[in-house]
Amino acid sequence: MAPRVLISDKLSAAAVEIFKSRGVEVDYLPDLGKDKDKLLAAIGQYDGLAIRSATKVTDKLLAAADRLKVVGRAGIGVDNVDIAAASAKGVIVMNTPFGNSITTAEHAIAMMFAVARQVPRADASTQAGKWEKSKFMGAEITSKTLGLIGCGNIGSIVADRAIGLKMRVVAYDPFLSDERAIDLGVEKVDLDTLFARADIISLHTPLTDKTRNIVDEAAIAKMRDGVILINCARGGLVDEEALRAALESGKVGGAGVDVFVDEPATENVLFGAPNLVCTPHLGASTSEAQENVALQVAEQMSDYLVKGAVSNALNMPSITAEEAPRLTPFVKLAELLGSFAGQLTETGLSGIRLEYEGEVAEMNVKALTAAALTGILQPLLQTVNMVSAPIMARERGIPVEEVRRGQAGAYESYIRLTVKTERQERSVAGTVFADGKPRVIQVKGINMEAELGPHMLYVTNEDKPGFIGHLGTLLGEAGVNIATFNLGRTAPGEDAICLVEVDGEVPAAVLERITGLPHVKQAKPLRF
Repeated sequence: MAPRVLISDKLSAAAVEIFKSRGVEVDYLPDLGKDKDKLLAAIGQYDGLAIRSATKVTDKLLAAADRLKVVGRAGIGVDNVDIAAASAKGVIVMNTPFGNSITTAEHAIAMMFAVARQVPRADASTQAGKWEKSKFMGAEITSKTLGLIGCGNIGSIVADRAIGLKMRVVAYDPFLSDERAIDLGVEKVDLDTLFARADIISLHTPLTDKTRNIVDEAAIAKMRDGVILINCARGGLVDEEALRAALESGKVGGAGVDVFVDEPATENVLFGAPNLVCTPHLGASTSEAQENVALQVAEQMSDYLVKGAVSNALNMPSITAEEAPRLTPFVKLAELLGSFAGQLTETGLSGIRLEYEGEVAEMNVKALTAAALTGILQPLLQTVNMVSAPIMARERGIPVEEVRRGQAGAYESYIRLTVKTERQERSVAGTVFADGKPRVIQVKGINMEAELGPHMLYVTNEDKPGFIGHLGTLLGEAGVNIATFNLGRTAPGEDAICLVEVDGEVPAAVLERITGLPHVKQAKPLRF
């Protein structure tokens, strides 16, 4: 029986034709996604569900989807999909992470011109029968300095267009290498330098815990008077109240805002501010972009349903059916090692080395490397997956080295990941035991054996008597239960590492007290 797909949101008609040409039956019901009850009643008939943003793929919907194998999101955002519930159900979630890049970049450039030349206000005034030529004095873009917060796929396109407009471009991106910056023709700077030098600032970074309100009152105070601010990336990157106050005072000369903390934004503190241009999340809204993502999602879903090929999946690696039994545990190990290193990396990456030793060196290390890169980049980029991670690393000019060698040590197979930054090299190694569970066997050259749980506490310290007791007492007094306690050291009295699995998050106040213990160098919570 041919696989059957439901398109429950508005997609290009070309997507329907792709499904049909690949031997997939398709029902195009673009308004069904808005009716939760009707969608719930129909979903059990389908192997695939193609959506945009209107359809909400909840745990309740997934529970009723007895045949469903894949959800394809035409676009990058998957906030409307319960990925954890889909994974538990065995449903692959795919997106199209690069189909909107040019369109979003062009919208940011358009917003720069609209703000700099006050186009919307001048248009409204002129069409109202006024002729207020002297009122709308603009500013040239040529020779101005553009500051990019984020210089990945979209940011690099904005940089290219801006350089074509004879602008100087400075960029802040923790993952942008010096070599990649040179290739792009941009100057890599730290955030404070960008704030101080940029005439126009444009944001092109995901919304994460580290980037939330990256432009707040304190950041605005560091900017040049009259700066123009553009946000076509994500709501929440800019403190909206702080921006409103800065627009009122004139500290910010103008702003172009396409995204808001709460959407749809029918009311917002920014509305009515001077020299503000707003659009309703139009970054991806061109006919070309909509066509691209529709075609991509149809191709990806068809390839999986007909051939079993997986691409751009957020919850499944690109592994063939033959490889899966042996490779899957090592994919999990590689991603855990990457996540471990990524969460401890505070500065820009200058290189990544992966060493595969023993039996694992004969496996599909491309998938393993992609899994490791996903783990490394996830803390800052959020939407990265096993397909996009190698591309994102390449875009940022991060060299990735793979080394394969035969068994030389005590373990039949192990993976060592080394992350190089501007300040140091940090390595972590792991293996998979007979129970199929990944273990960390070495951190920074210090041998240990630890299984990584959801909540871990990583502590580096000098090996001195009493440390373990002090640490256990602090956690106990805070009501933090210890599940496992793993130790390693270079030699008595020298550098030591402690990996503690705990039953929940360690409060910030407790972390501060742990950091203040004698001989402690670092204490950091890790999530897996």
